[in-house]
Amino acid sequence: MVDTATDAQMTGTDAAARGSGTLTAEGFARVTDAILDAVGSVIDGKPDAVRSALVCLLAEGHLLIEDVPGVGKTMLARALATSVDATVRRIQFTPDLLPGDVTGVSVFNPVEREFEFKPGAIFAHIVIADEINRSSPKTQSALLEAMEERQVTVDGRTHYVPEPFLVVATQNPLEMEGTYALPEAQRDRFMMRISMGYPDARSEALMLRQRDTVNPLDQLKAVVSADQVTSLIAWARAVHVAPAIEDYAVALSQATRTHADLRLGASPRATLQLVRAAKVWAALDGRAFVIPDDITALLLPVFSHRLIPTRSAGGARAGTAADAITTILERVAASVRVPIAARQ
Repeated sequence: MVDTATDAQMTGTDAAARGSGTLTAEGFARVTDAILDAVGSVIDGKPDAVRSALVCLLAEGHLLIEDVPGVGKTMLARALATSVDATVRRIQFTPDLLPGDVTGVSVFNPVEREFEFKPGAIFAHIVIADEINRSSPKTQSALLEAMEERQVTVDGRTHYVPEPFLVVATQNPLEMEGTYALPEAQRDRFMMRISMGYPDARSEALMLRQRDTVNPLDQLKAVVSADQVTSLIAWARAVHVAPAIEDYAVALSQATRTHADLRLGASPRATLQLVRAAKVWAALDGRAFVIPDDITALLLPVFSHRLIPTRSAGGARAGTAADAITTILERVAASVRVPIAARQ
């Protein structure tokens, strides 16, 4: 059974409800710790994945989870939605899914004698795009406008998605049959890409005992409301980033663009999202300012899916490419000078 929050956590939650201006760094950390604990009670043994999902939500980004079936990708998104009392919709991407099934369509109303818009599944706070790489590129592209501009244009009319808005897309490894690789423009829309991985033996045994008769999602309670999440987002957006930290993020991005082993480096959008994610990462630790460690901690999940290695560096096979990119980013991080605060 998951409690909604402790007294201290409720104090922070109430502050968030009154507005981002009254929320302190400690209060932000208390509220988000309550969310992390709630989601973590459903996703056993995966604190890093839970933290990454919350970072994407509060940094106004989107999350791509790439892993084999059955490791809890969809449950992570549902648990996050429940803990923040948000609306959630799941889209099962299949080869016959049409773009209109995602965005919605205009239908003629014979009574009113005019067309009216029927919203698609994209109109929810948290959208689960399950097995996104099993649909055609045309259907995948239906998510592009909503993910970037948080709106959908149908028949020349603009319809805005609710706030907060998060797309959690899952995909099976690309070497599996019946999949379509996400194009570069689509991958670049995702703030982070993570892998859930298999649980350890203890967590898997605990799952067997606890979930034989009870679904943990049924017992999960909301910690904050969707409106309070909006206040958390506004507070995290105001976290201070020193000019030296900004220069550090830019230097890391530029190093990927000139690296001899990369055919495609990080985009300017990647730099922007790296800093946005670092703000939330710092706030989760109870700080109102970003330090270099926040940037380096997020370098792999924010940059890895945007980079394409050369064939000689291991770009021929998906598994080899992922290992090569990890090695390259480690070298990039080691080669760029880390800013050091001046002594007072």
